[in-house]
Amino acid sequence: MESKKFVIRVYAIIINDDKEVLLSDEYIKNTYMTKFPGGGLEWGEGTVDCLKREAMEEFGQRIDIVSHFYTTDYFQKALFFEETQLLSIYYRAKFPDPIRFTISTKSFDFPNIQNGNQSFRWKSLSSLTAEDFSFPIDQKVALMLKELA
Repeated sequence: MESKKFVIRVYAIIINDDKEVLLSDEYIKNTYMTKFPGGGLEWGEGTVDCLKREAMEEFGQRIDIVSHFYTTDYFQKALFFEETQLLSIYYRAKFPDPIRFTISTKSFDFPNIQNGNQSFRWKSLSSLTAEDFSFPIDQKVALMLKELA
């Protein structure tokens, strides 16, 4: 019998006082992608612990979880893995301390192209579109956020 698998990803929706949402531009697996900050759940972690760990890895500082925002409620095949279903969980989050990492004003703002590169930028909720994101679930969440703007 063929084994089917799941990949669980956990993301932060961080909105600043100017009603801008934080985006992550990344170059991973030889692919340019724009998504919400976050990453993959590891064995033994809860979803909140995962997101807090990812924040420390990506931002170098902690975040506070405000509330659950959305969990994938339909089938989504994982892009990078065969016979794998993707489940994505989104939380509203905030920085309890002033931001200490670099925020860019342009997308994919890294000095050279190599796997693992990442940069961050703010995008106004009022100008946010599904096309700002690389993946279908993030696109759905962007439209949900747009309704809040």
